[in-house]
Amino acid sequence: MKIVVVGGTGLIGSQTIEFLRDAGHDAVAAAPSTGVDTLTGQGVDEALAGADVVVDVSNSPSFADDDVLRFFTTSTRTLLDAEARAGVRHHVALSIVGADRTPDSGYLRAKVAQEQLIRESVAGWSIVRATQFFEFAGRIADGATVDGRVRIPPVAFQPVASVDVARTVAEVAAGEPRGGVVELAGPERLRFDEFVRAALAARGDERDVVADPAAPYFGAVLAEGSLVPAGEHRRGAVTAGDFAAAQRPA
Repeated sequence: MKIVVVGGTGLIGSQTIEFLRDAGHDAVAAAPSTGVDTLTGQGVDEALAGADVVVDVSNSPSFADDDVLRFFTTSTRTLLDAEARAGVRHHVALSIVGADRTPDSGYLRAKVAQEQLIRESVAGWSIVRATQFFEFAGRIADGATVDGRVRIPPVAFQPVASVDVARTVAEVAAGEPRGGVVELAGPERLRFDEFVRAALAARGDERDVVADPAAPYFGAVLAEGSLVPAGEHRRGAVTAGDFAAAQRPA
């Protein structure tokens, strides 16, 4: 099958392409760097010509509320319209576990809006919701740092490795449209602040991590179950210990 991966040059997209090619598929990356712009539509029809499946793992360059909503709704409409013209039979999108349970977050509201557009499309579709990636621990800490201290809400947290996300996205893309959601989380349920503290320590980052129930995440104050699956879900193979060991300086 020809499978076009939008956002295929990024962390998840590049690994997804590797898994798909290893499985014998013709996997192609589509991104601004390859001449494909899903906001303007430039290069989209050409990229989707002959495609059987489109995988969207792209992300907004700006996380401001209006910008991120515009990105996900505009790019999704662009893709779905182009897929209808090209006869694409399966649209796969990567979303976030708990997005529909955190309405105070502009970013997560935008992901819910993206999911709704996909659900309303006429073509076959599948949505993969994943928890936060191990690889984003440093970025999360940077965004939560106030006066040199990292303030993280002490809620349940079940992070997952990007390789496990990419493997799942590739598997779903190679299968039949599900018309539903697959949820993926890491193998262990931790506490958000404890995970960030351990991840920073493994990197030699000496910032103090403070458990702060009022600390916002993507603009929202989190409830205990905001970031973890509420029911049946798949579990990745990479543990927090595995990831931390790989990050320790030689």
